Amino acid sequence: MIKEYLLENWALLLVAIAFVILLKTTVFLERRKTTRLYALIISVVLLSIVVYEEFWLDAQDLLPDIRVILMAIRYSATPFITAMVLYALITEQKWFVFVPAAVFAVINFISIPTGIVFSIDENDKLVRGPLGYLPYIAVGLYSVALIFMLFKNCNKRASEIVPIIFMSFSFLSGMVLPFIIGKDYSRIFCTTIMVALFVYYVFAIFQLTSKDALTGLLNRQAYKASVRENARTITAIVSIDMNGLKVVNDKYGHAAGDEALITLAHCFLHVCKGRQTVFRLGGDEFVIVCRRSKEEEIKKLTENIRSTVSQTKYSCSIGYSYSSDGQKTIEEMLKESDEMMYADKDEYYKKTGLKRPVKA
Repeated sequence: MIKEYLLENWALLLVAIAFVILLKTTVFLERRKTTRLYALIISVVLLSIVVYEEFWLDAQDLLPDIRVILMAIRYSATPFITAMVLYALITEQKWFVFVPAAVFAVINFISIPTGIVFSIDENDKLVRGPLGYLPYIAVGLYSVALIFMLFKNCNKRASEIVPIIFMSFSFLSGMVLPFIIGKDYSRIFCTTIMVALFVYYVFAIFQLTSKDALTGLLNRQAYKASVRENARTITAIVSIDMNGLKVVNDKYGHAAGDEALITLAHCFLHVCKGRQTVFRLGGDEFVIVCRRSKEEEIKKLTENIRSTVSQTKYSCSIGYSYSSDGQKTIEEMLKESDEMMYADKDEYYKKTGLKRPVKA
């Protein structure tokens, strides 16, 4: 039996081992995220054992009562594993993402005596109950939530969108293939998930050299590379500076300052469109590079930033420079946007009456 399991799942095990080695050598990952990924890898391998055991018993026409329990485990595990993917890849995701999966698991185990999701008939064949498609719906809902969150938190660059599309195809295939190739899809589900995760993670590592470690935004090096590429398509530069970061750091500590910067980064990503890319140049300085955008769009962007940030406990100063014909150099545009941003900052401190801290 072990030999047959290895033959069927050798690719899965190889990818799992490679994944573990990669995690061990990736020293810059948060411990929390690494732990979640380890748990995910172990869960997928354990599910592959359950799936193999279930299909082996089916092929031997043995122990139908045990098979039903294994089916309940399999139907319950797939939503849990998809939830674990969401929990591992989206760092800010909380534990209650598993609540729906737990509800689905209860329903699946209730199905053992009732058959409301599945049962095995007198001919030893699988029969779907009234809720027979619930496991697929559960995985589908989690998959849609995962893809939505990945797109929401990315920088809308091709290098980030391509692996998300690959991940989308891998997960959403799980909603289609079972109806094309039948229950045998369960034999390749674990390998599909493991390969999709591994490929996505490798892409993520490659992108880290261009990302700011704290906020997840693109960094100064990525900004320099971006403005050199098709500079004439850049029609606007937006400069943003947080108000009062030094006060937050001095009063509440640098952890609070980090939280403020992360919150602002999420605000900027939330309002930016496909042709608007956000960079953190350093400290509390951010820049948005806008390509082929009209001035009305830039004004709307700055309004949306102010509106979104106003819903937090922080504030920022904003300025922009627009070049309708692409004749201004990047340096000229950045200087103009910085001047407007500093004027906005002067106005902020004048209105609030707060003392403007002097940067070192």
